Amino acid sequence: MSVPPPPSKDFIREIIDEDLASGKHDSTVTRFPPEPNGYLHIGHAKSICLNFGIAEEYGGRCHLRFDDTNPTKEDVEYVDSIKEDIQWLGFDWGDHIYFASDYFSKLYDWAVHLIKEGLAYVDDQSAEEMRENRGDLQTPGVESPFRNRTEEENLDLFEKMKRGEFKDGEKVLRAKIDMAHPNLNMRDPVLYRIVHAEHHRTGDEWCIYPMYDFTHGQSDALEYVTHSLCTLEFENHRPLYEWFLDNLPVPSRPRQIEFSRLSLNYTVMSKRKLLQLVQENYVSGWDDPRMPTVSGIRRRGYPAEAIRNFCKTIGITKYKSTNDIALLENSVREVLNRTASRFMAVLDPIKVIVTNYPEDQVEEFDAVINPEYPELGTRKVPFSRELYIERDDFMEDPPKKFFRLSPGKEVRFRCAYFLKCNEVVKDDEGNITEIHCTYDPETRGGENPPDGRKVKATIHWVSAAHAIDAEVRLYDRLFQHEAPDKDGDFLQHLNPESLSVLSNAKLEPNLGKVELGETVQFERLGYFCPDLDTSVEKPVFNRTVGLRDSWAKAQKKK
Repeated sequence: MSVPPPPSKDFIREIIDEDLASGKHDSTVTRFPPEPNGYLHIGHAKSICLNFGIAEEYGGRCHLRFDDTNPTKEDVEYVDSIKEDIQWLGFDWGDHIYFASDYFSKLYDWAVHLIKEGLAYVDDQSAEEMRENRGDLQTPGVESPFRNRTEEENLDLFEKMKRGEFKDGEKVLRAKIDMAHPNLNMRDPVLYRIVHAEHHRTGDEWCIYPMYDFTHGQSDALEYVTHSLCTLEFENHRPLYEWFLDNLPVPSRPRQIEFSRLSLNYTVMSKRKLLQLVQENYVSGWDDPRMPTVSGIRRRGYPAEAIRNFCKTIGITKYKSTNDIALLENSVREVLNRTASRFMAVLDPIKVIVTNYPEDQVEEFDAVINPEYPELGTRKVPFSRELYIERDDFMEDPPKKFFRLSPGKEVRFRCAYFLKCNEVVKDDEGNITEIHCTYDPETRGGENPPDGRKVKATIHWVSAAHAIDAEVRLYDRLFQHEAPDKDGDFLQHLNPESLSVLSNAKLEPNLGKVELGETVQFERLGYFCPDLDTSVEKPVFNRTVGLRDSWAKAQKKK
């Protein structure tokens, strides 16, 4: 009997295997380093799954470290939301939570070290002048007129910067590397800038703050991170990452490895653009269910397992690509098909009167909770003389292949009886207000009658006397264009039909017991979850995803 080959590993895990086998490392330490200037989005979920997943696989640890070096954009709200998102995805940093601000004193000392080594200087040029003098890929940069200040002058000016004696933007500290370097990041990058703003952790203790490039690698080294995993846009920053490690007395030497970021069509991932959507009220907030934020997809009812599965499916590569959002939605359906309990709900109700059913009689029928797991048993669903069905499950003058309810036609009401339409009641304007039917008592439970006749359709329903009134929000893709931020203003591609609110939905009474965080299936309609706005008095449900990819079908028709 042949043994199947082991599953192939991505290139990052192959590197880690080599490092452990060679003895370079005896354990694996990774980190997830978000900047607390916004909510995490699904692109971050890929990095979370990779970094925490590797730590779990190799028996190592993953640090959560906040890159809080820009006080003007950061907030405790973002810190708290990031922690909640990571835990919801199923990961835990244990005792290993850190902040770049933990290292401000050490980073300052290391900046002084570079000055003393002749590798850093204080520059008086404005940001515009530095940008102009940086050059480009064809033109070398121009050295700053302040590049050759003495060590004593640089130390004095840097200390004055720290004491707050200069205004924002008046001076910066730069590394002295090579203004003709082919990598623009190596052309005397800025290490410190002046920012007179209160920090969410250090208050007004500092008025100079280190740049990301001067913070990231040294933080990794201080935490003894072995493999610093980041997305491809940082590949050109790796020489600078290593230059700092080469020229500072760091306690360890981490290795930066880049991988392709997660990109999805029909959405935007830029924090700046997501913030714009929030601030300009195109969405209700960071956790709007149409947003690609982790909090948004959680509120929409996506299960964490589906996000982890999706990240595993797309894999880890160095190739830039855009993933189809339909793949994410299919991951959601796969999980919910297994885990979601079934219920009946009518979103656009029309009343059915069962004329030959006793007015004061109520029966209970057994309905399966989840056909994937028969062992979960059944739930009780009440049936009475007055019912609600979906308006589009009835047509007065149907086309040939319409098999649902219509005059003279008979259909199965799920789990209950066969019902036949005998009469249609309309208002003065000709709108249908009621459908009068008769039921066949011999079809109880939805079974075929003794005479052997069959029906071609089964529809769902809710007892009018027992129905829960609810609001249902139908969410669709936020953007109509596959690549909304590729050309021009991304806002012009917003989907005006991304949210439809149905305020007259009727739910079976069992849905009153569904709790926040649980996603269920409305039979024949899709997967839904209670929204944060829900209450006992007014339940609110969000559509998580349809039973099928209705968007692709609609686009094909167009």
